[in-house]
Amino acid sequence: MRRVRNDVGLDTRYATAAARGTNLARWLTSLPPNILDARGYRNAIASLARAHGLALRWLDERALQRAGAQAFLAVAAGNAERGAGIAHLQYRPARNRRGARPEVALIGKGILFDTGGVNLKTHRSMLDMHTDMAGSAVALATLLALAELRAPLAADAWLAITENRIGPHSYRPQEVVRAANGVTIQVIHTDAEGRMVLADTLALASRTRPRLMIDFATLTGACVYALTERMSGVFSNRAELAAALVEAGRASGERLWSFPFEADYDAELESKVADVVQCSVEGKGDHILATRFLSRFVPEGTPWAHIDLSSATRTGGLAHVPTEVTGFGVRLALELLLKQKVTQSLERSR
Repeated sequence: MRRVRNDVGLDTRYATAAARGTNLARWLTSLPPNILDARGYRNAIASLARAHGLALRWLDERALQRAGAQAFLAVAAGNAERGAGIAHLQYRPARNRRGARPEVALIGKGILFDTGGVNLKTHRSMLDMHTDMAGSAVALATLLALAELRAPLAADAWLAITENRIGPHSYRPQEVVRAANGVTIQVIHTDAEGRMVLADTLALASRTRPRLMIDFATLTGACVYALTERMSGVFSNRAELAAALVEAGRASGERLWSFPFEADYDAELESKVADVVQCSVEGKGDHILATRFLSRFVPEGTPWAHIDLSSATRTGGLAHVPTEVTGFGVRLALELLLKQKVTQSLERSR
């Protein structure tokens, strides 16, 4: 398809792909939990992958057991059905061989419904927990937009798809589980399930040696309390990447605020029985501590950013999006990857 520009220089092809991706993320996030269950989501992903020519690998619970992904499986253990899994999608531009090292890996939290597990949420806190999969919708929709635009960079998406239910096999506080990269985790609170499933998903994604990793997650209430829903939080192990994301937020209209990523916060995550505690008991600065926890599952040499999607939903909408579910993150990611071409700038800075 030929690029069409009007007299004000608008790239309509890019704008259409960004809008389509944002609307896909909004639609998926809005679906009720009895429609977008694990089987329904897997079928939707497979259909979208076929339509866009993407490779798809589904890691079911047996495959995750073989991979040692016990953090993810601890969360999935409470589900009544055994449909949870991690979807790995690949987009490769023309002349780029399938399976080649990805320039970017997009990781998304896909908790289809979050009861809180054994640490059960209250009614008001649980009511809209079908939207807790917004991060996976953003990662998926961004990859599809890259494919639609025939973007010149190899990209993967990794979607951690499960519910966090309560049942006879639900994981419990004080359990110790081992993630796919060998790090042991002392469980403190079962409603901190997002960082558990992301731990293994980040560890598995890192095995493909991407040049850049970005994860999207509705991870903490602390980020909402810090920023409200008008902005989302960004954390990065590279100062230049955090700055690039903040600038991409300004340019795309999906604003970010950069939070600390200092190693001394790790003192709050020390465990006497494991390598790391899942979260602190008090909950102070949980958005920062959650990121420091996740950093244990990303290789130090890999540029990585974590986006805490406090803007995934907002009563009354956000900017030009009039509905509560905003699709925040797709325009931001496309701005970063295609207009700022951040993968190239990071490569030059090494």
